[in-house]
Amino acid sequence: MSGSAVITVDGPAASGKGTIAAGLGRVYGLPVLDSGLLYRAVGVLLQQDGGDLGDEAAAAAVAQALRPDALDNDAFRTRAAGEAASRVAVHPQVRQVLLALQRDFAGQPGGAVLDGRDMGTVICPGAGAKLYVTARPEVRAERRWRQLTGQGETVSLEEILADIHVRDERDSGRATAPMAPADDAVLLDTSEMTIDQATDAARRIVEAARARQTP
Repeated sequence: MSGSAVITVDGPAASGKGTIAAGLGRVYGLPVLDSGLLYRAVGVLLQQDGGDLGDEAAAAAVAQALRPDALDNDAFRTRAAGEAASRVAVHPQVRQVLLALQRDFAGQPGGAVLDGRDMGTVICPGAGAKLYVTARPEVRAERRWRQLTGQGETVSLEEILADIHVRDERDSGRATAPMAPADDAVLLDTSEMTIDQATDAARRIVEAARARQTP
C-alpha cells in the first residue's frame, strides 16, 4: 500500500471529521471511507439479528460479512446506531476483522480518504497527510443534536452532551486502538469554523503535507 496519496481524518464524534473527509474526497477526486459507519453497521445488524452487543464472537461474525458498498442505510445514522458502534468497537476481534477491509480500501490505486478514530495510528500509519479534527464537547453536542432532530429524532441537547462524554471516554479508553492523534497528525479545531472554513483549512493542511514530500 502506497501511503503518500492517503489522507487520514481522525477525531471524536461530531467534530466535523466526516464532513471534512467528504470535502477532501471531492477536492482531490478520492474515494472516502467513513469507518464509523462500519462499526455502526456491525452494531445495528447484530441487534437486528437478536444478538448482544457484548458478544465479541457474534459481532466479529457480522463484521466478517460486511462490505463497504452496503453502508448506505439510514438505520446506521441514528443516535442508537452511534451508541451500538461505540460498544462493538471495543472488541479486538471486530477491530481485527475490519482492519483488513479498511486497509484494502486505503490501498486503492490513486489513494483514498479515511475517516475514523484510528486511521492515522493503526489503519494507515504511513499516510501522506494526517489530520486530527476536534471541537469543544458543547459544540459537538449541538451539531449532533441538530443533525438528529433534523432526522426526526426526539432528544434533548443535554442527553446528547452526556452521550458525547460517554463515547469520548469509551473510545479513548479502550485497550485496542484507542482514539488518539497520531504523533505526526495536524490538529484542526473546528469549534469556531463554518463547514467551508474547516474544509479549506483541512485542504491547506493536506497541501502542506504534500509539499513536504515533494523532492
